[in-house]
Amino acid sequence: MTEVIFDAQGVAMPAIDRVATAAWLECVAHSLGKNVGRLSYLFCDDEHILAVNREFLQHDYYTDIITFDYSTRRRIAGDMVISLDTVASNAAQLGVDPRRELLRVIVHGVLHLCGINDKGPGEREVMEAHEEQALAMLPNDETLNFEFGQR
Repeated sequence: MTEVIFDAQGVAMPAIDRVATAAWLECVAHSLGKNVGRLSYLFCDDEHILAVNREFLQHDYYTDIITFDYSTRRRIAGDMVISLDTVASNAAQLGVDPRRELLRVIVHGVLHLCGINDKGPGEREVMEAHEEQALAMLPNDETLNFEFGQR
């Protein structure tokens, strides 16, 4: 059974279309031969994701997303923690729409759960290609038509 949960801690919840976003994520997973179980997204600020990174991964740096994978062979499941601060600063640095950058990060977590990595040699380019393919699968421009801002 597919269940996609969105929550926020210490930041305003982005006003994304939850139903359309969940359907899109399921479509992306199916395109990679996976079924979707429970996906949980927690939107937070930089300080919270830094604390999570330190506690669970022993990393002392900010990041846009941390993915905790509970997947089985064919069914993906996981918890994703996303820093809206880092998403916004990355969007500004790259000169892209912050809403599109947020959707890229949201699907990035699903791609990790589907087995796509981005740390080894050549893997970053593979991940970026999958992100672009996934963004091209967005149901319509309405999914991008949401409010994304700070508290």
